[in-house]
Amino acid sequence: MTTQSFSKSAKVAEVGRRALTVGELAHPRPVSTSADSPVAEAAAAMVREKVGSALVMQGPFLAGILTERDVLKAAASGSDLTTLPVSAWMTKDPQSADPDTPVEEAAQIMLLNGFRHLPIMQGRQVCGIVSLRDLFAARISRPPQQRAAPG
Repeated sequence: MTTQSFSKSAKVAEVGRRALTVGELAHPRPVSTSADSPVAEAAAAMVREKVGSALVMQGPFLAGILTERDVLKAAASGSDLTTLPVSAWMTKDPQSADPDTPVEEAAQIMLLNGFRHLPIMQGRQVCGIVSLRDLFAARISRPPQQRAAPG
């Protein structure tokens, strides 16, 4: 028997029949930036890491989130993104979820509020981040034995 490397979607198989939580899907090391960093610098980090958001940190605390939508709006404003601070375009004090939040509940929060990225917090500490793509990928990649039998 050979040992294989499993992607995040393989975590779904480990969970069995209980509800999958965002803590199990969260990216544990999200891209982060500071409020005074230039938007262009934060955007470059997001591109480099192939993610759609950066958490804006003030020391160990979450101050906001900058998303690809925010970067697009900043670019459309005609401002110089190499000097414009992240604080001018970030969402301050973003909504977050606890690691034990079920995937379905997190998806509902995100869809009802119109955002695609959700920080995962344990108290005031950042544990990671999930995207709608992460949540959808987990839902559609369940192994066949966990799906209901045709009726």
